[in-house]
Amino acid sequence: MDTLFGGKIVVFGGDFRQILPVIQKGKREDIVAASLNSSYLWDHVSVLKLTVNMRLCDIGNGNVCESEDGVFDIEIPQDLLITDADDPIGSIISTIYPEYLLNLGNLEYYQQRAILAPTNEVVNIINDKMMESLEGEERSYLCSDSICPS
Repeated sequence: MDTLFGGKIVVFGGDFRQILPVIQKGKREDIVAASLNSSYLWDHVSVLKLTVNMRLCDIGNGNVCESEDGVFDIEIPQDLLITDADDPIGSIISTIYPEYLLNLGNLEYYQQRAILAPTNEVVNIINDKMMESLEGEERSYLCSDSICPS
């Protein structure tokens, strides 16, 4: 008897509702029928669910997962704290991108730095703050997901 995947263990990860196959000119039922959940393979799959946030275990030398009540005290090193309460966004920008106006043409400068933000709203605030300091006229470029037939 042939074994699936040559007997190797295969791990599928993610939310399968968000990783749908592309079926050209397919209807909803065509896409659902082509998804992993509808495959003959699905009968041989064991679904495992994560119950512990393992990212928290990496903080504080692994001590964070030891709390029994779900409340954690995490000490943030002083050099990582933003102490400028008047302009915290400006402080983040000047820390991550010191003298960024002098490095506008330097790709390597920007490739080595990034600001991670929790939401798109915060990303927009940071972008707006950085754009305000640039000289010249702002331009917006539009894109399209399809070609205009004319």
